[in-house]
Amino acid sequence: MPPPFTWIGPLFWIAFAWAFAGELPFMRRDGLTTTAVTDRGSKNLLLVTTAASVFAAFVIAATRPQFAVRSLRLAVYLAGIACIVAGGWLRRHCFRMLGESFSYDVSVASGQRVVDRGAYKYVRHPSYSAGLLIYAGIGLALCNWISIAVTIVPALAAYAYRIAVEERALLVTLGPAYADYSRRTKRLIPFLI
Repeated sequence: MPPPFTWIGPLFWIAFAWAFAGELPFMRRDGLTTTAVTDRGSKNLLLVTTAASVFAAFVIAATRPQFAVRSLRLAVYLAGIACIVAGGWLRRHCFRMLGESFSYDVSVASGQRVVDRGAYKYVRHPSYSAGLLIYAGIGLALCNWISIAVTIVPALAAYAYRIAVEERALLVTLGPAYADYSRRTKRLIPFLI
């Protein structure tokens, strides 16, 4: 039985609910149905991909016990919860740093400035790093090797497309300021990628 469905499960569900509750104000503000032309379908791709992969990860964890993490199971579960909390905290930090510039779709306003403070001082897309942390945490907390891959790989592919679309839009709209910022920072992980 995956840990979220055992006596230690409430810790997972609290972290899960807390991480996604941070999204609610923006869902209410922006909605999930309208999309800017510059988004090129990346919002919908990301929403569908991550929702489907999380659903699949739960099904796999519940139906494929042969792929369950056997050793250090509690440590892996707790590491998953730590990733979910760290990702939720980083997402909230990004919401504060971007302020009104944050949106679910890729849209850039003329006159918008490059945000290079907080986590944005070190990476261009810390909000996406946070999302990947959350999804990796879900996979880890399910303590199933296939579930871990199913939450990480599709999310990584969807975020890679989203980043390409967003960087193109930012470069076109913000020009040299964004190009300079891109040269000084990595995409997702400080000093690495």
